[in-house]
Amino acid sequence: MPSESTHFTLDESQIPTAWFNVIPSMPTPPSPPIHPGTKQPIGPHDLAPLFPMGLILQEVTTDEWIEIPGPVLDLYRRYRPTPLIRARGLEKALGTPARIYYKYEGVSPAGSHKANTAIAQAYYNQAEGVSRLASETGAGQWGSAIAMACSFFGLECRVYMVRASYDQRPGRRAMMQTWGAAVWPSPSPDTAVGQKILAEDPNSPGSLGIAISEAVEDAPKREDTKYCLGSVLNHVLLHQTVIGLEARAQMEKADDFPDVIIGCVGGGSNYAGLAYPFIPDKVRDGKQIRFIAAEPSACPTLTEGTFEYDFGDTAQTTPLLEMFTLGHGFIPPPIHSGGLRYHGDAPSLSRLVKDGVIEAVAYPQTKVFESAVQFARAEGIIPAPESSHAIRTAMDEALACRETGRESAILFGLSGHGLLDLSAYDRYFAGDLID
Repeated sequence: MPSESTHFTLDESQIPTAWFNVIPSMPTPPSPPIHPGTKQPIGPHDLAPLFPMGLILQEVTTDEWIEIPGPVLDLYRRYRPTPLIRARGLEKALGTPARIYYKYEGVSPAGSHKANTAIAQAYYNQAEGVSRLASETGAGQWGSAIAMACSFFGLECRVYMVRASYDQRPGRRAMMQTWGAAVWPSPSPDTAVGQKILAEDPNSPGSLGIAISEAVEDAPKREDTKYCLGSVLNHVLLHQTVIGLEARAQMEKADDFPDVIIGCVGGGSNYAGLAYPFIPDKVRDGKQIRFIAAEPSACPTLTEGTFEYDFGDTAQTTPLLEMFTLGHGFIPPPIHSGGLRYHGDAPSLSRLVKDGVIEAVAYPQTKVFESAVQFARAEGIIPAPESSHAIRTAMDEALACRETGRESAILFGLSGHGLLDLSAYDRYFAGDLID
């Protein structure tokens, strides 16, 4: 019988000591990235101008387990293990027989799951003599995390932040600056890509694709600089699997096992981190688990995109990835779930959706904020707008259980808090948010 407790915790000795690589468990492995110039599959040497070799090897490995370096574990211990919480208040509010659990990553110093890979990426770069990192950020969660990680390892950090979020979220910008990062609105006049976009549209709200182009242009200009990315690539998703590995152990403490696993998806790192350690249970062992990825209807890559090779950035400088995409030129509307405004998705996640292992749903932002408020009033935590897509999906599943009498165990990822998103909540209460 499931435990009657609400919080399920682990101690420091139970932090995972290896990351889990899902690729050996996939029915169909992802297709190889394609070089933008030669149109041939890329090799490790093609990625060397952008990434340190330690991360390149993780990007292409087929090993199922990758040991977590000691210095990374030491920094994980500052905020991990993160709690698994049974949402008894929400269960009561919904009148559902479902058991709802959420894995809460908002307790990290940067306020989201992004720290899990930021720390790892900063470590591998510093270990290979890199002294400066260039990156991009949508809503600011990734920018905050990489700025913090760079401060831990003594690295200089430059972040190109999507203009819409740069204007909407000054708090995130201040966090990055507090940790020593230089933050530029994207498109910026500092790069050739930014100059071109601004010449065409001086009021461009920007996009993650544009910001990626600027950071990718920035990094090779200097020998001391590498590029780092907060989602999509295999090594990034790999680092996030500490979330799901902990959740497995915590569900055992709860004497329960998830029937449904839910997460929000922009590029895929948060949901992959929670879901991937459970994929073998379905694919190899035949367990009847539903995996549901939730995204905004304003940027519906998984639900309305096409599965094909596309560039990861607007300027067509990155390798081509086979993924669900809305097109590398897509400019999303400036919705408040800024972390979910990417035109594509992780190739591994896209392939799992294509193969029917994972299903996808999309929601408009007013419905998402409505759910966020209901969750906050039942559980006390004000969630990030991105995470609220997962909350909406979990609530819909729980309400379906109420209608059918099913006693399903629902696990979702609460990837970050919304304490720096209160202006968006203010707009919601004022009736100013539109779909």
